[in-house]
Amino acid sequence: MSDLQTRPAPVVCGGRDDVAGGPVRELLKPRAVPLGESTVVRRLLPTLGRRMVGAWCFVDHYGPDDIEGEPGMQVPPHPHIGLQTVSWLHAGEVLHRDSVGSVRTVRPKELGLMTAGRAIAHSEQSPREHGRLLHGAQLWVALPGEHRNVAPAFEHHPGLPAVTGPGFRATVIMGELDGAASPGTAYTPIMGADLELADGADVRLPVEPDFEYAALTMSGITEVDGVRLEPGSMLYLGCGRRELPLRADAGGAGLVLLGGEPFEEKLVMWWNFVGRTGEEIAQARADWMAGERFGRVEGYDGAPLAAPDLPAVPLKARGRTR
Repeated sequence: MSDLQTRPAPVVCGGRDDVAGGPVRELLKPRAVPLGESTVVRRLLPTLGRRMVGAWCFVDHYGPDDIEGEPGMQVPPHPHIGLQTVSWLHAGEVLHRDSVGSVRTVRPKELGLMTAGRAIAHSEQSPREHGRLLHGAQLWVALPGEHRNVAPAFEHHPGLPAVTGPGFRATVIMGELDGAASPGTAYTPIMGADLELADGADVRLPVEPDFEYAALTMSGITEVDGVRLEPGSMLYLGCGRRELPLRADAGGAGLVLLGGEPFEEKLVMWWNFVGRTGEEIAQARADWMAGERFGRVEGYDGAPLAAPDLPAVPLKARGRTR
């Protein structure tokens, strides 16, 4: 999924200076961002004061949207460098095409994982024949310096491991949770899990004290470490926990838990690029506009996205949270 803003602001992120050493409870406020022709997403990361959670550097939550009789998601071909995209659905289907030749329909609770590495382009759209509802999250993972120029690739994992217990089921999207490991390729110590909480569930989930975490409520009303969350809200939790208390109201709830070791390197994120310098970002933009480096997405009926103009001020990596 792309950042389709016509005037994207540069975001500086990374570095461990501003990571709290102990637990926190910081509610991240979403902002509405149009995506393509008919989808509006709630952007939760990056946001003012919080840029990353481990290597997770971008979180959009969308839906549930009624797209019956509508085109649904329609995101034209666009470029990426220096990151991985994680497509995660609770309802609907997304047809992924990319410039390394992948054509795959991603369905609920299946992992669509694209590694941009040195350069890739892709499109995302609801299939012509699609269900009534579209509901999901789009996530980006920053690649560490030694892997940011790996060859581009796409993985589709329809079957993922799960951790179960009284009142909950956790599907492991990325990394490891309580001994269950995702098959998705990860380049940093990271985890992502989709949790289904039963009606009235009261759970204490084991977590890593050296990881920082955030919880995104997908459906229902959850209580995360004593903080009540409605759908589409995200709570940053910091580090220092060995277990995480979770509760669900009547009717059950669903949430996505993201975590990882605080990301040490400082980054520049602009539009759909994650780099280390403004010059690297500017070169990626120039290459995309010149039709070089990123390849071609075959089969999409429409023109690729044009890159926005670069900001007048230099792009520099200055800090992690502000």
